[in-house]
Amino acid sequence: MATQTSGGEQEAESSGPPGAPPANRRGKVIIASLAGTSIEFYDFYIYATAAVLVFPHLFFPTGDPAAATLQSLATFGIAFVARPVGSALFGHFGDRIGRKATLVASLLTMGVSTVLIGLIPTYAQIGVAAPLLLALCRFGQGLGLGGEWGGAALLATENAPRRKRALYGTFPQLGAPIGFFLANGVFLTLAQNMSDAAFLTWGWRVPFILSAVLIMIGLWVRLTLHESPAFAKVVADGTRARRPVVQVFRTSTAGIVLGTLIMIATYVFFYLMTVFSMSYGTGPGGPGIERTDFLVMLLIGVVFFGLFTPVAGLVADRFGRRPTLIAATIAILLFGFALEPMLSSGSTLVVQIFLIIGLSLMGLTFGPMGALLPELFPTNVRYSGASISYNLAGLLGASLAPYAATKLAADFGLWAVGGYVSAAALVTLIALVIARETRDDALEATPVRARA
Repeated sequence: MATQTSGGEQEAESSGPPGAPPANRRGKVIIASLAGTSIEFYDFYIYATAAVLVFPHLFFPTGDPAAATLQSLATFGIAFVARPVGSALFGHFGDRIGRKATLVASLLTMGVSTVLIGLIPTYAQIGVAAPLLLALCRFGQGLGLGGEWGGAALLATENAPRRKRALYGTFPQLGAPIGFFLANGVFLTLAQNMSDAAFLTWGWRVPFILSAVLIMIGLWVRLTLHESPAFAKVVADGTRARRPVVQVFRTSTAGIVLGTLIMIATYVFFYLMTVFSMSYGTGPGGPGIERTDFLVMLLIGVVFFGLFTPVAGLVADRFGRRPTLIAATIAILLFGFALEPMLSSGSTLVVQIFLIIGLSLMGLTFGPMGALLPELFPTNVRYSGASISYNLAGLLGASLAPYAATKLAADFGLWAVGGYVSAAALVTLIALVIARETRDDALEATPVRARA
Protein backbone atom coordinates (compact mmCIF):
# COMPACT_ATOMS: atom_id res chain seq x y z
CA MET A 1 0.00 0.00 0.00
CA ALA A 2 1.04 3.64 -0.28
CA THR A 3 3.22 5.24 2.39
CA GLN A 4 2.84 8.73 3.80
CA THR A 5 5.48 11.43 3.64
CA SER A 6 5.95 13.94 6.45
CA GLY A 7 3.83 16.40 4.47
CA GLY A 8 0.95 13.96 4.18
CA GLU A 9 1.36 13.16 0.50
CA GLN A 10 1.38 9.60 -0.75
CA GLU A 11 4.57 8.12 -2.13
CA ALA A 12 4.27 6.12 -5.35
CA GLU A 13 4.29 2.41 -4.57
CA SER A 14 3.46 -0.75 -6.42
CA SER A 15 -0.23 -0.73 -5.51
CA GLY A 16 -2.96 1.74 -4.70
CA PRO A 17 -6.67 2.00 -3.97
CA PRO A 18 -9.05 -0.41 -5.76
CA GLY A 19 -9.63 0.70 -9.34
CA ALA A 20 -6.65 3.06 -9.36
CA PRO A 21 -4.03 2.61 -12.09
CA PRO A 22 -0.91 0.70 -10.98
CA ALA A 23 1.76 3.01 -9.61
CA ASN A 24 5.52 2.80 -9.84
CA ARG A 25 7.74 2.25 -6.83
CA ARG A 26 9.87 5.23 -5.93
CA GLY A 27 13.11 3.31 -6.47
CA LYS A 28 12.03 2.22 -9.95
CA VAL A 29 11.12 5.80 -10.88
CA ILE A 30 14.53 7.01 -9.75
CA ILE A 31 16.41 4.30 -11.63
CA ALA A 32 14.36 4.57 -14.83
CA SER A 33 14.53 8.35 -15.09
CA LEU A 34 18.21 8.44 -14.12
CA ALA A 35 19.41 5.46 -16.16
CA GLY A 36 17.75 6.54 -19.39
CA THR A 37 19.08 10.08 -19.38
CA SER A 38 22.52 8.87 -18.30
CA ILE A 39 22.64 6.67 -21.39
CA GLU A 40 21.30 9.41 -23.63
CA PHE A 41 23.79 11.99 -22.36
CA TYR A 42 26.62 9.44 -22.54
CA ASP A 43 25.82 8.98 -26.23
CA PHE A 44 25.58 12.73 -26.77
CA TYR A 45 28.80 13.57 -24.97
CA ILE A 46 31.00 10.98 -26.63
CA TYR A 47 30.16 12.78 -29.85
CA ALA A 48 31.04 16.14 -28.30
CA THR A 49 34.39 14.80 -27.11
CA ALA A 50 35.15 13.14 -30.44
CA ALA A 51 34.14 16.33 -32.29
CA VAL A 52 37.10 18.06 -30.62
CA LEU A 53 39.66 15.25 -30.39
CA VAL A 54 39.00 12.92 -33.34
CA PHE A 55 36.61 13.98 -36.07
CA PRO A 56 38.63 16.99 -37.36
CA HIS A 57 41.43 14.56 -38.23
CA LEU A 58 39.38 11.70 -39.69
CA PHE A 59 36.18 13.04 -41.28
CA PHE A 60 37.18 16.32 -42.90
CA PRO A 61 39.77 17.31 -45.53
CA THR A 62 43.20 17.96 -44.05
CA GLY A 63 45.05 21.23 -44.54
CA ASP A 64 43.72 23.80 -42.10
CA PRO A 65 43.33 22.35 -38.57
CA ALA A 66 41.26 25.32 -37.38
CA ALA A 67 38.84 24.98 -40.30
CA ALA A 68 38.50 21.23 -39.71
CA THR A 69 37.69 21.84 -36.04
CA LEU A 70 35.03 24.40 -36.96
CA GLN A 71 33.51 21.98 -39.49
CA SER A 72 33.46 19.24 -36.87
CA LEU A 73 31.78 21.55 -34.34
CA ALA A 74 29.23 22.45 -37.03
CA THR A 75 28.17 18.78 -37.23
CA PHE A 76 27.92 18.89 -33.44
CA GLY A 77 25.29 21.61 -33.87
CA ILE A 78 23.18 19.51 -36.28
CA ALA A 79 21.72 17.56 -33.36
CA PHE A 80 20.31 20.75 -31.90
CA VAL A 81 18.42 21.37 -35.14
CA ALA A 82 17.06 17.83 -34.90
CA ARG A 83 16.06 18.08 -31.25
CA PRO A 84 13.00 20.36 -31.72
CA VAL A 85 11.86 17.99 -34.48
CA GLY A 86 12.29 15.07 -32.08
CA SER A 87 10.46 16.93 -29.33
CA ALA A 88 7.47 17.51 -31.63
CA LEU A 89 7.50 13.92 -32.93
CA PHE A 90 7.98 12.12 -29.62
CA GLY A 91 5.95 14.74 -27.75
CA HIS A 92 2.97 13.94 -29.96
CA PHE A 93 3.15 10.23 -29.16
CA GLY A 94 4.03 10.84 -25.52
CA ASP A 95 0.82 12.85 -25.08
CA ARG A 96 -1.24 10.51 -27.27
CA ILE A 97 -0.15 6.94 -26.45
CA GLY A 98 1.80 7.41 -23.23
CA ARG A 99 5.14 8.21 -21.61
CA LYS A 100 6.45 4.63 -21.35
CA ALA A 101 6.31 3.55 -25.02
CA THR A 102 7.63 6.90 -26.21
CA LEU A 103 10.60 6.76 -23.84
CA VAL A 104 11.54 3.34 -25.21
CA ALA A 105 11.33 4.61 -28.81
CA SER A 106 13.47 7.69 -28.10
CA LEU A 107 16.12 5.56 -26.41
CA LEU A 108 16.31 3.22 -29.41
CA THR A 109 16.56 6.12 -31.87
CA MET A 110 19.43 7.70 -29.97
CA GLY A 111 21.21 4.40 -29.35
CA VAL A 112 21.13 3.05 -32.91
CA SER A 113 22.44 6.37 -34.26
CA THR A 114 25.31 6.33 -31.77
CA VAL A 115 26.38 2.76 -32.56
CA LEU A 116 26.36 3.54 -36.28
CA ILE A 117 28.73 6.49 -35.74
CA GLY A 118 31.27 3.99 -34.41
CA LEU A 119 31.03 2.05 -37.70
CA ILE A 120 31.31 4.88 -40.28
CA PRO A 121 34.38 4.73 -42.59
CA THR A 122 36.65 7.79 -42.52
CA TYR A 123 37.17 10.53 -45.13
CA ALA A 124 40.32 8.79 -46.33
CA GLN A 125 38.28 5.66 -47.06
CA ILE A 126 35.07 6.96 -48.68
CA GLY A 127 35.67 10.68 -49.22
CA VAL A 128 32.90 13.23 -48.80
CA ALA A 129 30.36 10.51 -47.94
CA ALA A 130 32.06 10.17 -44.53
CA PRO A 131 31.09 13.61 -43.13
CA LEU A 132 27.64 13.27 -44.72
CA LEU A 133 27.00 9.97 -42.95
CA LEU A 134 28.38 11.48 -39.74
CA ALA A 135 25.95 14.38 -40.04
CA LEU A 136 23.03 11.98 -40.70
CA CYS A 137 23.79 9.91 -37.59
CA ARG A 138 24.25 13.08 -35.58
CA PHE A 139 20.76 14.14 -36.69
CA GLY A 140 19.46 10.79 -35.41
CA GLN A 141 21.13 11.39 -32.05
CA GLY A 142 19.41 14.76 -31.76
CA LEU A 143 16.06 13.34 -32.84
CA GLY A 144 16.18 10.74 -30.05
CA LEU A 145 17.36 13.13 -27.37
CA GLY A 146 14.62 15.55 -28.41
CA GLY A 147 12.05 13.11 -27.06
CA GLU A 148 14.11 11.62 -24.24
CA TRP A 149 14.49 14.42 -21.74
CA GLY A 150 10.85 15.50 -21.65
CA GLY A 151 9.66 11.96 -21.06
CA ALA A 152 12.21 11.31 -18.33
CA ALA A 153 11.33 14.57 -16.56
CA LEU A 154 7.63 13.69 -16.68
CA LEU A 155 8.34 10.18 -15.45
CA ALA A 156 10.01 11.68 -12.38
CA THR A 157 7.71 14.60 -11.63
CA GLU A 158 4.37 12.91 -12.42
CA ASN A 159 5.27 10.18 -9.92
CA ALA A 160 6.51 12.62 -7.25
CA PRO A 161 4.85 13.99 -4.11
CA ARG A 162 4.06 17.64 -4.77
CA ARG A 163 6.45 19.00 -2.15
CA LYS A 164 9.29 16.90 -3.54
CA ARG A 165 8.79 17.51 -7.25
CA ALA A 166 11.96 19.55 -7.72
CA LEU A 167 14.02 16.89 -5.94
CA TYR A 168 12.46 14.13 -8.06
CA GLY A 169 13.01 16.33 -11.11
CA THR A 170 16.76 16.27 -10.47
CA PHE A 171 16.91 12.50 -11.14
CA PRO A 172 16.88 12.89 -14.94
CA GLN A 173 19.11 15.96 -14.56
CA LEU A 174 21.73 13.81 -12.87
CA GLY A 175 21.97 11.87 -16.11
CA ALA A 176 23.93 14.80 -17.55
CA PRO A 177 26.92 14.66 -15.16
CA ILE A 178 26.80 10.85 -14.98
CA GLY A 179 26.70 10.50 -18.76
CA PHE A 180 29.47 13.06 -19.13
CA PHE A 181 31.58 11.25 -16.55
CA LEU A 182 31.11 7.89 -18.27
CA ALA A 183 31.79 9.24 -21.75
CA ASN A 184 34.95 11.10 -20.89
CA GLY A 185 36.08 8.37 -18.51
CA VAL A 186 35.98 5.87 -21.37
CA PHE A 187 37.89 8.23 -23.66
CA LEU A 188 40.45 8.90 -20.95
CA THR A 189 40.97 5.18 -20.26
CA LEU A 190 41.48 4.47 -23.95
CA ALA A 191 43.83 7.41 -24.45
CA GLN A 192 46.00 6.35 -21.51
CA ASN A 193 46.23 2.71 -22.59
CA MET A 194 46.97 2.98 -26.30
CA SER A 195 49.10 5.04 -28.62
CA ASP A 196 47.75 8.12 -30.37
CA ALA A 197 47.96 6.25 -33.67
CA ALA A 198 45.90 3.32 -32.38
CA PHE A 199 43.37 5.67 -30.78
CA LEU A 200 42.84 7.55 -34.05
CA THR A 201 42.78 4.33 -36.07
CA TRP A 202 40.18 2.36 -34.10
CA GLY A 203 40.18 3.20 -30.37
CA TRP A 204 37.83 6.17 -30.72
CA ARG A 205 35.14 3.83 -32.05
CA VAL A 206 34.94 1.80 -28.84
CA PRO A 207 32.84 4.29 -26.78
CA PHE A 208 30.24 4.52 -29.54
CA ILE A 209 29.90 0.76 -29.97
CA LEU A 210 29.87 0.18 -26.19
CA SER A 211 26.68 2.21 -25.96
CA ALA A 212 24.82 -0.85 -27.27
CA VAL A 213 25.31 -2.50 -23.88
CA LEU A 214 23.97 0.54 -22.05
CA ILE A 215 20.95 0.68 -24.35
CA MET A 216 19.95 -2.86 -23.43
CA ILE A 217 20.13 -1.98 -19.73
CA GLY A 218 18.00 1.13 -20.25
CA LEU A 219 15.39 -0.78 -22.24
CA TRP A 220 15.11 -3.45 -19.56
CA VAL A 221 14.45 -0.84 -16.87
CA ARG A 222 11.90 1.14 -18.85
CA LEU A 223 9.92 -1.82 -20.15
CA THR A 224 9.06 -2.77 -16.54
CA LEU A 225 7.40 0.60 -15.79
CA HIS A 226 3.71 1.39 -15.42
CA GLU A 227 2.25 4.48 -17.07
CA SER A 228 2.41 7.63 -14.93
CA PRO A 229 -0.69 8.32 -12.76
CA ALA A 230 -1.21 11.77 -14.31
CA PHE A 231 -1.34 10.41 -17.87
CA ALA A 232 -3.48 7.43 -16.80
CA LYS A 233 -6.00 9.94 -15.41
CA VAL A 234 -6.03 11.84 -18.71
CA VAL A 235 -6.77 8.57 -20.53
CA ALA A 236 -9.52 7.65 -18.06
CA ASP A 237 -11.10 11.11 -18.36
CA GLY A 238 -10.94 11.05 -22.16
CA THR A 239 -9.11 14.41 -22.29
CA ARG A 240 -6.10 13.46 -24.42
CA ALA A 241 -5.24 16.13 -26.99
CA ARG A 242 -5.87 15.08 -30.59
CA ARG A 243 -2.98 17.17 -31.88
CA PRO A 244 -0.80 17.90 -28.86
CA VAL A 245 1.82 19.99 -30.66
CA VAL A 246 -0.81 22.24 -32.22
CA GLN A 247 -2.72 22.51 -28.96
CA VAL A 248 0.31 23.35 -26.84
CA PHE A 249 1.20 26.25 -29.11
CA ARG A 250 -2.40 27.45 -29.09
CA THR A 251 -3.05 27.20 -25.34
CA SER A 252 0.39 27.38 -23.71
CA THR A 253 2.39 29.85 -25.80
CA ALA A 254 3.58 31.70 -22.70
CA GLY A 255 4.90 28.46 -21.22
CA ILE A 256 6.88 27.64 -24.37
CA VAL A 257 8.40 31.12 -24.66
CA LEU A 258 9.28 31.44 -20.99
CA GLY A 259 10.54 27.85 -20.74
CA THR A 260 12.80 28.36 -23.75
CA LEU A 261 14.28 31.62 -22.50
CA ILE A 262 14.73 30.27 -18.96
CA MET A 263 16.86 27.42 -20.38
CA ILE A 264 19.03 29.60 -22.65
CA ALA A 265 21.76 30.39 -20.12
CA THR A 266 21.95 26.77 -18.96
CA TYR A 267 22.66 25.52 -22.47
CA VAL A 268 25.15 28.21 -23.43
CA PHE A 269 26.99 27.89 -20.16
CA PHE A 270 27.29 24.12 -20.15
CA TYR A 271 28.65 23.70 -23.65
CA LEU A 272 31.13 26.52 -23.16
CA MET A 273 32.29 24.97 -19.88
CA THR A 274 32.82 21.57 -21.49
CA VAL A 275 33.21 21.50 -25.29
CA PHE A 276 34.73 24.97 -25.77
CA SER A 277 36.90 24.90 -22.67
CA MET A 278 38.43 21.57 -23.73
CA SER A 279 38.99 22.77 -27.28
CA TYR A 280 40.62 25.99 -26.07
CA GLY A 281 42.47 24.48 -23.13
CA THR A 282 44.16 21.79 -25.23
CA GLY A 283 44.58 23.85 -28.41
CA PRO A 284 47.64 25.77 -29.67
CA GLY A 285 46.18 29.18 -28.77
CA GLY A 286 45.26 28.25 -25.19
CA PRO A 287 47.19 27.21 -22.10
CA GLY A 288 48.37 24.06 -23.91
CA ILE A 289 47.19 21.54 -21.31
CA GLU A 290 47.61 17.92 -22.36
CA ARG A 291 44.43 16.28 -23.63
CA THR A 292 44.34 13.55 -20.99
CA ASP A 293 45.13 16.05 -18.22
CA PHE A 294 42.27 18.30 -19.28
CA LEU A 295 39.86 15.36 -19.39
CA VAL A 296 40.79 14.56 -15.78
CA MET A 297 40.22 18.19 -14.84
CA LEU A 298 36.80 18.14 -16.49
CA LEU A 299 35.88 14.94 -14.68
CA ILE A 300 36.75 16.58 -11.36
CA GLY A 301 34.57 19.55 -12.26
CA VAL A 302 31.68 17.31 -13.29
CA VAL A 303 31.69 15.71 -9.83
CA PHE A 304 30.71 19.12 -8.46
CA PHE A 305 28.08 19.44 -11.20
CA GLY A 306 26.54 16.19 -9.94
CA LEU A 307 26.74 17.19 -6.28
CA PHE A 308 25.03 20.56 -6.72
CA THR A 309 22.22 19.27 -8.95
CA PRO A 310 20.19 17.62 -6.14
CA VAL A 311 21.13 20.47 -3.80
CA ALA A 312 19.39 22.83 -6.22
CA GLY A 313 16.32 20.57 -6.21
CA LEU A 314 16.11 20.64 -2.43
CA VAL A 315 16.49 24.42 -2.36
CA ALA A 316 13.87 24.84 -5.10
CA ASP A 317 11.40 22.71 -3.11
CA ARG A 318 12.07 24.78 0.00
CA PHE A 319 12.22 28.32 -1.39
CA GLY A 320 10.69 28.05 -4.87
CA ARG A 321 11.91 27.67 -8.44
CA ARG A 322 12.23 31.37 -9.27
CA PRO A 323 14.36 32.50 -6.30
CA THR A 324 16.70 29.52 -6.73
CA LEU A 325 17.18 30.07 -10.44
CA ILE A 326 17.42 33.86 -10.20
CA ALA A 327 20.29 33.54 -7.71
CA ALA A 328 22.08 30.94 -9.87
CA THR A 329 21.61 33.01 -13.03
CA ILE A 330 23.02 36.17 -11.44
CA ALA A 331 26.05 34.12 -10.36
CA ILE A 332 26.53 32.85 -13.94
CA LEU A 333 26.25 36.40 -15.29
CA LEU A 334 29.02 37.54 -12.95
CA PHE A 335 31.08 34.43 -13.68
CA GLY A 336 31.22 35.48 -17.34
CA PHE A 337 33.56 38.30 -16.29
CA ALA A 338 35.93 35.76 -14.69
CA LEU A 339 36.16 33.52 -17.77
CA GLU A 340 38.96 35.36 -19.55
CA PRO A 341 41.36 35.92 -16.63
CA MET A 342 40.91 32.40 -15.25
CA LEU A 343 40.93 30.32 -18.45
CA SER A 344 43.90 32.23 -19.91
CA SER A 345 45.86 32.35 -16.68
CA GLY A 346 48.32 29.65 -17.75
CA SER A 347 47.94 28.03 -14.33
CA THR A 348 46.56 24.50 -14.24
CA LEU A 349 45.30 25.11 -10.70
CA VAL A 350 43.41 28.27 -11.71
CA VAL A 351 41.85 26.48 -14.69
CA GLN A 352 40.79 23.64 -12.39
CA ILE A 353 39.17 26.11 -9.99
CA PHE A 354 37.47 27.73 -12.99
CA LEU A 355 35.98 24.36 -14.01
CA ILE A 356 34.87 23.52 -10.46
CA ILE A 357 33.12 26.85 -9.90
CA GLY A 358 31.54 26.88 -13.35
CA LEU A 359 30.24 23.33 -13.22
CA SER A 360 28.95 23.83 -9.66
CA LEU A 361 26.91 26.76 -10.98
CA MET A 362 25.77 24.51 -13.81
CA GLY A 363 24.33 22.07 -11.26
CA LEU A 364 22.51 24.88 -9.48
CA THR A 365 20.85 26.15 -12.66
CA PHE A 366 20.20 22.75 -14.27
CA GLY A 367 18.77 20.94 -11.24
CA PRO A 368 15.38 22.73 -10.92
CA MET A 369 14.63 22.56 -14.67
CA GLY A 370 13.38 18.97 -14.42
CA ALA A 371 10.45 20.21 -12.33
CA LEU A 372 10.01 23.74 -13.65
CA LEU A 373 9.49 22.99 -17.34
CA PRO A 374 6.84 20.26 -16.80
CA GLU A 375 5.05 22.54 -14.35
CA LEU A 376 4.53 25.09 -17.11
CA PHE A 377 2.06 22.84 -18.98
CA PRO A 378 -1.21 20.91 -18.38
CA THR A 379 -1.04 17.11 -18.43
CA ASN A 380 -2.52 16.46 -21.86
CA VAL A 381 0.18 18.52 -23.63
CA ARG A 382 2.93 18.35 -21.02
CA TYR A 383 5.25 15.96 -22.90
CA SER A 384 5.09 18.18 -26.00
CA GLY A 385 5.38 21.46 -24.13
CA ALA A 386 8.28 20.53 -21.85
CA SER A 387 10.18 18.85 -24.70
CA ILE A 388 9.67 21.68 -27.18
CA SER A 389 10.74 24.44 -24.80
CA TYR A 390 13.75 22.43 -23.60
CA ASN A 391 14.93 21.69 -27.14
CA LEU A 392 14.18 25.10 -28.62
CA ALA A 393 16.49 26.42 -25.92
CA GLY A 394 19.06 23.88 -27.09
CA LEU A 395 18.72 25.10 -30.67
CA LEU A 396 19.04 28.77 -29.67
CA GLY A 397 21.48 28.39 -26.80
CA ALA A 398 23.71 25.39 -27.46
CA SER A 399 23.78 24.56 -31.16
CA LEU A 400 26.11 27.44 -32.00
CA ALA A 401 27.73 27.88 -28.58
CA PRO A 402 31.02 25.97 -29.18
CA TYR A 403 31.28 27.28 -32.76
CA ALA A 404 30.46 30.89 -31.82
CA ALA A 405 32.78 30.82 -28.83
CA THR A 406 35.64 29.49 -30.97
CA LYS A 407 35.09 32.31 -33.48
CA LEU A 408 34.77 34.95 -30.76
CA ALA A 409 37.98 33.79 -29.10
CA ALA A 410 39.86 33.79 -32.41
CA ASP A 411 38.56 37.19 -33.59
CA PHE A 412 38.28 39.18 -30.36
CA GLY A 413 39.75 37.18 -27.49
CA LEU A 414 38.40 35.33 -24.49
CA TRP A 415 36.78 38.43 -23.02
CA ALA A 416 34.18 38.19 -25.80
CA VAL A 417 33.39 34.60 -24.83
CA GLY A 418 32.81 35.75 -21.26
CA GLY A 419 30.52 38.46 -22.59
CA TYR A 420 28.61 35.78 -24.50
CA VAL A 421 28.01 33.89 -21.24
CA SER A 422 26.87 37.03 -19.41
CA ALA A 423 24.53 38.05 -22.25
CA ALA A 424 22.87 34.62 -22.24
CA ALA A 425 22.45 34.84 -18.45
CA LEU A 426 20.84 38.26 -18.81
CA VAL A 427 18.24 36.88 -21.25
CA THR A 428 17.39 34.08 -18.79
CA LEU A 429 17.27 36.50 -15.86
CA ILE A 430 14.70 38.68 -17.62
CA ALA A 431 12.54 35.61 -18.36
CA LEU A 432 12.72 34.49 -14.73
CA VAL A 433 11.65 37.93 -13.51
CA ILE A 434 8.64 37.83 -15.85
CA ALA A 435 7.64 34.24 -14.98
CA ARG A 436 5.61 33.35 -11.90
CA GLU A 437 6.35 30.74 -9.25
CA THR A 438 5.09 27.20 -10.00
CA ARG A 439 6.16 25.31 -6.87
CA ASP A 440 2.65 25.09 -5.42
CA ASP A 441 0.84 24.33 -8.68
CA ALA A 442 -0.80 20.96 -9.24
CA LEU A 443 0.47 19.20 -12.36
CA GLU A 444 -3.07 19.38 -13.74
CA ALA A 445 -2.96 23.19 -13.47
CA THR A 446 -3.85 25.50 -16.34
CA PRO A 447 -1.03 26.71 -18.62
CA VAL A 448 1.50 29.00 -16.99
CA ARG A 449 1.14 32.76 -17.29
CA ALA A 450 3.55 35.56 -16.75
CA ARG A 451 3.27 37.31 -13.43
CA ALA A 452 0.63 40.03 -13.33
